[in-house]
Amino acid sequence: MGRIVGKIVKGLGVALLFLVVALCLAVTIVPPFLDRIYYQGPVSRHYDGARFFNPDGEIHFSAPPGSSRRGFIARWLMGQDDRPAWPDTVAVKPSRPPAFAAPRGMVATWVGHATVLVQAAGLNILTDPIWSDHASPFPPLGPRRVAEPGVRFDDLPKIDLIIISHNHYDHMDIPTLKRLWERDRPKIITSLGNDAILKANGIPSTALDWGQSVSGAALNGLGGATVIQCENYEHCPDYRVHVLRNHHWSSRWGTDRSRALWSSFVISTRAGNVFFAGDTGAGDMAWPEEAARLGPIRLAMIPIGAFRFYPGQMQSDSHIGPEQAVQVFEKLKASTAIPIHWGTFRLSYEKWGTPPAMLELYLRCEGIARERFAPLRIGQSIVVPGYSAVPRGEKRCDRRAIARLE
Repeated sequence: MGRIVGKIVKGLGVALLFLVVALCLAVTIVPPFLDRIYYQGPVSRHYDGARFFNPDGEIHFSAPPGSSRRGFIARWLMGQDDRPAWPDTVAVKPSRPPAFAAPRGMVATWVGHATVLVQAAGLNILTDPIWSDHASPFPPLGPRRVAEPGVRFDDLPKIDLIIISHNHYDHMDIPTLKRLWERDRPKIITSLGNDAILKANGIPSTALDWGQSVSGAALNGLGGATVIQCENYEHCPDYRVHVLRNHHWSSRWGTDRSRALWSSFVISTRAGNVFFAGDTGAGDMAWPEEAARLGPIRLAMIPIGAFRFYPGQMQSDSHIGPEQAVQVFEKLKASTAIPIHWGTFRLSYEKWGTPPAMLELYLRCEGIARERFAPLRIGQSIVVPGYSAVPRGEKRCDRRAIARLE
């Protein structure tokens, strides 16, 4: 019996030794294997020849005071990070959008997270579309959506244009993009490097650098004209997409960090300008002003969630919170805004309803009417009013109410 036990112990010891060796080799071999070169080009003020960077300061990841980032991630993966509870599911009443908006009209429907359907003068636009249940390379692991999409996929009108801000899984969802490409053959605009990921999955796209733009006429092979006449509005290519700076980072596998660029966008349409912030931290807060120089913004889509990674935190380097979202709205001089990037995937520490509640309080602090930057229900559509300057009312800042949400 003793010999048998001894052999078992010896066998376990050998197996354990092989496991340790394999793990050591994995630490050395796997990261370079997972790295990818998505883009190669000349050095610029935000590209060092290998990786992109934020010229207004690099991203530093948040961790609770007295805790390391690795320890925080480990507790998060094990469900021991003491995050406030979220609902398992959120009731959603999906909408059925029309085929397209009327001439000069603009309708916006919040599908969930950073996905918005914007219908502007016959042009159907989707931002960062995700219909998958998990935002992860390994479903069913990773963040799970608690709210179904606000528009069922089969109820989507024909999509003309897709904007992809960067390559994180909650913003670049390959299964959804494949379905959209196979169904509608839309034009897809993103920033440098992301086109390589899409191409590897059989999805054509156009990738631009910060400060570059492309017209719908050029994308449709009709030359470089900015404005052309269309026989009907349903397939009118009369628009221009401007790729602009924001403050974020990118990665699909960890070791490919910042190999592809992240961006915000202004889409100029017959119905007016649409701003999409993508996913962003505050940075130097000059980037919204750069977008505002392109002309009046009728509709802005600004993130308000995933800003808190420990109690009391009001923003992180990579995500703005409601306070900074109001500042972005003001710097854009936008007429109407929709808060996005909250209430769909649980990515951080705040409660499910904290971002919109906090947003309303900060709007009051600045005397901005709620309807100018109103949280929508997932699936809710709004007819976007024509552009008008935002009037200021009485500033009523309830610091106690804000503190209760902290």
